[in-house]
Amino acid sequence: MTHIKPEGLPEKIQHFIDGKFVDSIGGAEFEVIEPVSNEVYIMSASAQKEDVDLAVASAKRAFDEGPWPKMLPRERSRILHKIADIVESRDEQLALIESWDSGLPITQAKGQARRAAENFRFFADLIVAQEDNTFKVPGRQINYVNRKPIGVAGLITPWNVPFMQESWKLAPAIATGNTVVMKPASYTPLSAALWPEIFREAGLPEGVFNLILGSGGVAGDALVKHPDVPLISFTGDSSTGAMISTNAAPQLKSLSLELGGKSPSVVFADADLEEALDATVFSVFSLNGERCTAGSRVLVHRDIYDDFVERYAERAKNIVVGLPSDPATEVGALVHPSHFEKVMSYVEIGKGEGRLVAGGGRPEGFPEGNYVAPTVFADVAPDARIFQEEIFGPVVAITPFDTDEEALELANNTKYGLAAYVWTSNLKRAHNFAHGIESGMVWLNSNNVRDLRTPFGGVKASGLGREGGYRSVDFYTTQQSIQITLNEAHSPRFGAGSAK
Repeated sequence: MTHIKPEGLPEKIQHFIDGKFVDSIGGAEFEVIEPVSNEVYIMSASAQKEDVDLAVASAKRAFDEGPWPKMLPRERSRILHKIADIVESRDEQLALIESWDSGLPITQAKGQARRAAENFRFFADLIVAQEDNTFKVPGRQINYVNRKPIGVAGLITPWNVPFMQESWKLAPAIATGNTVVMKPASYTPLSAALWPEIFREAGLPEGVFNLILGSGGVAGDALVKHPDVPLISFTGDSSTGAMISTNAAPQLKSLSLELGGKSPSVVFADADLEEALDATVFSVFSLNGERCTAGSRVLVHRDIYDDFVERYAERAKNIVVGLPSDPATEVGALVHPSHFEKVMSYVEIGKGEGRLVAGGGRPEGFPEGNYVAPTVFADVAPDARIFQEEIFGPVVAITPFDTDEEALELANNTKYGLAAYVWTSNLKRAHNFAHGIESGMVWLNSNNVRDLRTPFGGVKASGLGREGGYRSVDFYTTQQSIQITLNEAHSPRFGAGSAK
């Protein structure tokens, strides 16, 4: 079986600025590869500073002069629901594109369109139902909150499940009346090129959405530093997030940074072992292991440790590695050769830090492409690099613990704090342990299933700020406080002398 190239691909990928597909002003381009063969299959425009300036000017003009920020929430909501309808109708096309471009197994790529559509539906409903505070002092004063869009939002998105991640930022930014300039990851620009036609068909005014393509070091940097972009939302690695924070600081920009993770899955002796195995295996190896919330450190009580490790390793060995376009595939090809090399370097490091019980190199039958066999290391010490550092691939470290206190210490023993997973039948322990974990999100006896109303984000090196539900609305709007005097103003009379 061969990897299926989607039909109807453009001749090249272009920026979308002020309602038009355009090349870079200086003609700069970069190569885009597909990860099964690592062959170049398309060229993409590569934005330089002058291209970013044009995109920002378009978005600012649409914000200052266009109808979008002034439209009633219900009017914006109707357009967002149309966007959701169109996205859902293109699920099959999108799945093929995402699988081809990123190496994501086709069965996992399917459904991303539905998730993206749900993001738009959620915020379409939320902005209509949104209510803000009013306070009154009877007979004297009324105070109310006037919520307003801020301006041009700079959205910098990652390469793992790119289309869905883009929708997660686009939906609240646009719903609240802002205009946007989006820069997708240079590894996976293909699905981002679908947004212009979707938005045009739904009736989004020109200039509200602008797309720039290119590197983070050039295009992303110019967007972050641009004086007419007051908001930056970024998802990516922690070192880049720290650089963005530094570069945005002189202009006091609002930042939302969703960064890396090294999340613990803690399995106590009284857990439902079969459910815990299902969840912890899926958490690490789904999406090719390229997920920020992966439970890549599995901490297991010593009473069940040997049995758990044996069964976990057996599961990992039986995972189907194959072509992303094959419906039977559970783990496909990693996104890019440079990322493949990074993951493989950690596999080699792990061989000196833990007991290899599954994987450890290329899977059989895949001598080329960015393929890594699902890899499991047991008996990993907490100071090991594979315990401490984010690998972002199909690699897991398993470590034993003896007491609840030791488990909590191990869970928190990392610079990251994005997610955590706890498996136990003891309700009191579950809640107290969750409260003690230094992470933005905790799942108790649950896989990574999230209600869109809840806040998403991390602590420590895993990020800054929260998105999701009202937290997204808060980030993409400014809350202006208005005070009205109903009776006398009661102002002290400075400078009035002896006048009565």
